[in-house]
Amino acid sequence: MTSVYSGTAVVPGIGVGPAVRPAPRPTAPEDETAGDPSATTVAFGSAAAEVARRLRARAESAGGAASEVLATTASLAEDRGLATFVTKHATAGSGPATATTKAIEELATMFTAAGGLMAERVTDLYDVRDRIVAELLRLPEPGIPEPDEPSVLLADDLAPADTAGLDPTRIVAIATELGGSTSHTAIIARQLGIPCVVAVTDLKDVPAGEKVAVDGTAGTVTVDPDEAQVAALVEEDRRTREAAAGWTGPGRTADGHPVQILANVQDGAGARVAAEQPIEGVGLFRTELLFLERTTEPSVDEQADLYAAVFEAMGDKKVIVRTLDAGSDKPLAFATQPDEPNPALGVRGLRIGLADPGMLDRQLDGIAAASERTGADVRVMAPMVTTEAEAQWFAERVRARGLQAGIMIETPSTVLLADRLFRHLDFVSIGTNDLSQYTFAADRMAPTLSDLTDPWQPALLASIKLVAQAGQRAGKPVGVCGEAAAHPLLAIVLTGLGVTSLSCAASAVRAVGSRLSQVTLEQCQAAAEAALAASDNITAAQAAQAALQQPPA
Repeated sequence: MTSVYSGTAVVPGIGVGPAVRPAPRPTAPEDETAGDPSATTVAFGSAAAEVARRLRARAESAGGAASEVLATTASLAEDRGLATFVTKHATAGSGPATATTKAIEELATMFTAAGGLMAERVTDLYDVRDRIVAELLRLPEPGIPEPDEPSVLLADDLAPADTAGLDPTRIVAIATELGGSTSHTAIIARQLGIPCVVAVTDLKDVPAGEKVAVDGTAGTVTVDPDEAQVAALVEEDRRTREAAAGWTGPGRTADGHPVQILANVQDGAGARVAAEQPIEGVGLFRTELLFLERTTEPSVDEQADLYAAVFEAMGDKKVIVRTLDAGSDKPLAFATQPDEPNPALGVRGLRIGLADPGMLDRQLDGIAAASERTGADVRVMAPMVTTEAEAQWFAERVRARGLQAGIMIETPSTVLLADRLFRHLDFVSIGTNDLSQYTFAADRMAPTLSDLTDPWQPALLASIKLVAQAGQRAGKPVGVCGEAAAHPLLAIVLTGLGVTSLSCAASAVRAVGSRLSQVTLEQCQAAAEAALAASDNITAAQAAQAALQQPPA
C-alpha cells in the first residue's frame, strides 16, 4: 500500500529506488578490559589521530562546503576537551572504547545544553565516537553502503563524513528523520545535487528494500509509489534538469531584469569548480578553512596565498570575501572564548575582530595583498554585525585598504537598522540560515522546530523585503547567500522581494538561473506577495507556486 511521509524539502528533484540504510554503528563491548589508564589514553590518542587523518584526507578531496564540515569534524576527533574526558574515564577504570563512549556522551550533553550551533554538532560528535571506537576495536570504518543499483538513502541523521562521500549515481535521493534545511546533510546534498528531504516524521518505519520515491521539491517520501505518478514526476524532473543543463547565463528574468547568479566557495579548488559554471562571480568566499585547523594564527602571507587562489580562479569576476566567521560551532584554538554559556549567542564572527582588532587587520591585509597581486574585483563583508557602530567601524578598516565594504544581515537588529547601515556600506548580503535562527529563536538543527527555520517562513521573507527596500532607497545591492538562494522556486520569490543577487552552491547555479529565466519580474513579484500573505511556511511555498501558474495580467 502506498504511504506518503512529509518533511522539509531542501534539495529539489526526484529520486526513486530501493531504500538503503547506514550500517549499524560499533559499540564498546560490555566486558572490555580496563588495563593501564596511561595505555588506554595512548590507545585513544592514536585512534583519534588516525580518524582525524582520514577525515582531513577526505576534506582535501571533497571541496566546497563538504570540505569545511569534514575539516571541522576532524578537529573534534583531536579536541583537547575530549582527550581530557577520556583520561578521566580511563583513570576511573574504563577501557579505551568505553572511555571514548563515555567521554563523547559527556561532551554531547554539554553541546545539547548549549543549544544553537553547538547542539548542531552532536551528530558529528557521535560520528567521531563511532569512528574512533571502530579503530580501537579494529573494525571496518562505519559509513554508508554502496548499493549495486540507484537507491534512496534513509537515515535518522547523517554525519558530514557520510554525506560528503556519497556517489550521486548510486544514492539518487536522501531522506532523514532529523536535521533541518541548514543542516550539514542538506548543505552537502545540495552541493552534490542529490534530491533531499529532512525532518521526515516516522521515517524509521520504512524498511530497507522498499521502493521509495523522494520528491525534494514537494518535501515528500512516498513508499510503494504509483508507477504512473512516478513516471510523470521523473519525466518532469528530466525536463527541468535538461533545461538547467542548457542554461548559460547571465542571470536575468524572462523580461530581462538582471539578477546576478553567484557561487559560494571556500578555497581555490572550489573556486575553480565554480568557475566552470555560468556564474558572475563569488557571492560568499568563506575564509574559515585556513584558520580552523591551526593552533596559531596564519600569517598575512599565508592568508594572501589562499585568497589569491580564489581570486585567480575568478579572473575579472567579482569576489565577495567574508571575514573570519568563527566561534560557536567553529572554535579557534587561538581565539575562541572559553566556557561561554551559550556560544551561539557569544563571541563569534565580527565579535572576535572587535575583541582582537589586530587579527581582523591582518586578515584584511592578506585580502588586500591578494587583491593587489591578482587585480581582482574584491569586496569584503563581516559576519555577525548587530549595530550601526560595528558596521561603521568595520567599513572604515576595509576602505582604508581600498576595498568595498559590506556586512552580513543575520540578526533582526540589522534588518531594523538597514537604512542607517547603508550610510556606511557599499552592499549587504543576507545570510538566511542564521537570520531565521535568530528571528524565530529556534535551534536550526532541532527537527521539531524545522518549520520555524524553514526559509519559506513569511516573517523571514518580510525581513528580506525590508532590507531589499532599504537597498533600493540607497541605490545599493542586496544579495542572499544563505541556503535559500539555492532553491529555484524560492529564488523567484527572493527576486520578487527585490534581492539583486543570489549566491549558492555551484551545483545549484544552473537550476536557479534556468528557473528564473522562465518567469517575468512581474510574476516574481506576484509570487513574493502571495508568499508574504501566507500564514506559514508550507502555505507560503504553495501560494508562490499557485501564483506562478496564473495567466499573466
